[in-house]
Amino acid sequence: RRTGRLSARQLETLAPLPPEARAALGEVLLRDHLADPQTPLNAEDLPNLLQEALAVLAAPDLARFFAPETLSEVPVSADVPGLGRLHGQIDRLIVTPARVTAVDFKTNRTVPTEPGQVPEGLLRQMGAYAAALAQIYPGRVVETGLIWTATAHYMPLPHDLVTLALARTGAS
Repeated sequence: RRTGRLSARQLETLAPLPPEARAALGEVLLRDHLADPQTPLNAEDLPNLLQEALAVLAAPDLARFFAPETLSEVPVSADVPGLGRLHGQIDRLIVTPARVTAVDFKTNRTVPTEPGQVPEGLLRQMGAYAAALAQIYPGRVVETGLIWTATAHYMPLPHDLVTLALARTGAS
């Protein structure tokens, strides 16, 4: 979780900057992180996290998720039938008149090759986001997906896959 939070913070903070300024500020974020005893990580891993963040931000296929009109670290809350009130924070949100796309960053070292291999907990999380966004933005298509930082690629998640995973939450 600490790795994920630091990675999300780097991506959120560095995305609006010109590419040539990102590495220097990323180093500052790492130093600040090392100085904070509340959230220590293995110091040897930190440069790799920064390199991953820079690779994600430099990937042409991911640029749309970091465009100026996208939203970052968006809190959501909604009542989901059968589950009650759900709260979450979406890493990146793209809202258009017809579509809402929720994207979460994942720092897992083992990256699934297809959506059906995504861990159940992640599918449930994205299902909860989809359910909340459907209430917040009625009448719009809701899409969810994951950006795997280790491979700097986006994996869209089929709506049925995340919806069924969320439904299993209520059944378990």
